[in-house]
Amino acid sequence: MSRINLAIVGVGKIVRDQHLPAVAGNDDYRLVAAASRHGRVEGIDNFTSIEEMLSAVPSIQAVSLCMPPQYRHAAAVKALAAGKHVFLEKPPGATLSEVADLQALADARGLSLFASWHSRYAPAVEAAREFLAGTRIHAMRVTWKEDVRQWHPNQDWIWQAGGLGVFDPGINALSIVTRILPRPVFATAATLEFPENRAAPIAASITFTDAAGLDLEAEFDWRQTGRQSWDIVARTDAGEMVLSEGGARLSVGGHQVHMEPEQEYPKLYERFAAIIRAGHSDVDLAPLRHVADAFMLGRRKVVEPFHD
Repeated sequence: MSRINLAIVGVGKIVRDQHLPAVAGNDDYRLVAAASRHGRVEGIDNFTSIEEMLSAVPSIQAVSLCMPPQYRHAAAVKALAAGKHVFLEKPPGATLSEVADLQALADARGLSLFASWHSRYAPAVEAAREFLAGTRIHAMRVTWKEDVRQWHPNQDWIWQAGGLGVFDPGINALSIVTRILPRPVFATAATLEFPENRAAPIAASITFTDAAGLDLEAEFDWRQTGRQSWDIVARTDAGEMVLSEGGARLSVGGHQVHMEPEQEYPKLYERFAAIIRAGHSDVDLAPLRHVADAFMLGRRKVVEPFHD
């Protein structure tokens, strides 16, 4: 089967750390071009705008969009209008409605649109999903706390409206929760902490439930120092389940039952190739919907200024 001519837009840290190695290790793709205001990828054609790239390299078949979410819709419209399949880095957009617009455009043109949630492809997530499907869940606690200075240094866009703030990593937890729980959940209360000099939250807490009355609480914080915390703990009839290290390790009743090497982005690109070959899209907006609900329900709390 012929390889897919792929282009990447927005050459930053996540592209260098994850996308480029994943694409290089996948025989389904041929990386043919990149577009970025500042970054470059050696060995291929580079451009400073997606418009210039699409015009100069008509052989492109698919585009991975890795710029900040506030700018992704406009780029995706250009790619879809040019007949290209589109991979959206997470979160897939700054709003729910703009991603729905992209889905309608992709459907109308018979193209594949992929809203990628890399944390769903963490090694132990499917094992956690299988475990929870076979037991009664009484309560769940999500703790997603990390140091923004370590993971997002000097990234002003993430603090702007639409940048999501602490929900940029927190949405990873929500993508896992919405994958592993047997029933949909919905938010009932939220508190969002905004530094007085920023337009996006630095911390948040959300209470959820489901149709059966599940007790679910999630805590997100970007002020963590020392050990970083990416943990989901569930109290069940079959014992306490701990999904830790961002979904890499699963323990039940204090015993480790699953751990494998991380392959999140290679799995994402496998999925993207599969939906292109099959001629359909994969656009699950549940994680982004929960973030939107938190902003709708959330009590805003102003905290001390944040400085990088």
